[in-house]
Amino acid sequence: MIELEQRLFNSPGYYIRAASKRFEAEGAAGLRHRVFVEEQGIFPTHDRDDIDLIATHLVALSTYAHEADQVVGTVRIHEEAPRLWWGSRLAVDSDFRAVGRLGAELIRLAVRTANARGCERFLAHVQMQNVTLFRRLRWRPLEEVTIHGTPHMKMEADLGHYPPCADPVTGWYHRPRTREPRT
Repeated sequence: MIELEQRLFNSPGYYIRAASKRFEAEGAAGLRHRVFVEEQGIFPTHDRDDIDLIATHLVALSTYAHEADQVVGTVRIHEEAPRLWWGSRLAVDSDFRAVGRLGAELIRLAVRTANARGCERFLAHVQMQNVTLFRRLRWRPLEEVTIHGTPHMKMEADLGHYPPCADPVTGWYHRPRTREPRT
């Protein structure tokens, strides 16, 4: 029993939800800067644009004693035209990419939120290294494009695979599967 308790204590969970607090919005902006400016060099100084003003920003929050601790993942969604939604700026902190499924959970919340808001088509420009992940999540490739000098695949979500999420601010709590220690 003690071994099980130790394993559960060592495997924190993550809140996957819409940003609703100032620290969440600031954490998402900071994470995007680290990933898209500092790490990948896609943007020279910042990645902010006019879409940020109209987008719904979603976050993955690490927890400490089941309380939100820090933003470790983010994505934004917006409605470009009636019933046409886009997801963009998916980022997971480099220290948390090995956690598993944080990016997938953010994608799930993005499409489910748009689906609840009347989405009939959900698109994203996906960096080429992430196409396999999106395909596993029931997205289909449409065409290769170059955005900000970086190759991307324009992809479309299979909306039937994503039931609506009417309350993205509540979102859900994600606990990654624990791996048994090697002996």
